[in-house]
Formats: sequence, structure tokens, C-alpha cells
Amino acid sequence: MERSHEYDDIIDLPHHVSAERPQMPMLDRAAQFSPFAALTGYDAAIEETARLTDAKRELSEGQKDAIGLQLAALGARLKSDPGVTVTYFESDSRKAGGAYRTVTGDVKKVDAYLCRLEMRSGLTIPFDDIISLA
Repeated sequence: MERSHEYDDIIDLPHHVSAERPQMPMLDRAAQFSPFAALTGYDAAIEETARLTDAKRELSEGQKDAIGLQLAALGARLKSDPGVTVTYFESDSRKAGGAYRTVTGDVKKVDAYLCRLEMRSGLTIPFDDIISLA
């Protein structure tokens, strides 16, 4: 193979080593050639978009009345039997919709003033989000 005459004056010179600056470690030097993530967060955004949520179902007036009667009965029997299983809608904090959750535990308070059910676990469930009580 024939060499170009363009660089003949520098081709055989020794590699320059700075007297003022230390050499870069090999690991750092290799990092210069790592793939560049131009779209940082793109994968997370795609996963978030793909995550499914449920729409909140609207209850009929009859269903709301039935839940209201169950809540009143629950409030009246808290001292003797505070246990209940509640299915409720939990709104998603990052996108429209949410998920239906079911919890079983003891009720601390049926708060008619603030319209919420307070569980002994610390969970607070708005009456409007409850779809069933057992």
C-alpha cells in the first residue's frame, strides 16, 4: 500500500503527552464513545402512555341510595362490628382515569360531614368513589 506524502513530516513523531495535564483514565476515555441518549425519558413516556386506566363508572340513583343506606348501617354498628369490604375507584395521579380497588379492613369512622369513609389503616375513601360495600 502506498503512503500519502501529505503527512510524511508528522507520521513518525512520538505520541504527545502533556506535562501539565494528567492523562484521562481508560474508563473515562471509553465513555466518550458510549451511545448518546438523545431522547432521555422517551421510553418512560411511551410506557406511561401504554399503561391502561379504567374510566369511572357512574352509579344510578338507586345504587347511590343503596350505598348510602349501607354506610348509615355501618356507622351505626361500628362499635360492635367495624369490618367491611369496600370496592372503590382510585383516580390516577398522572393521567385520566384510574383503577378500581377492593380493600377489607376495619372502619374507623363514617364521616357524613366530609362524605368519606376512614379506615383504621389510614386509607380515606370518598363516598362518591365507593361502588360496593360488603
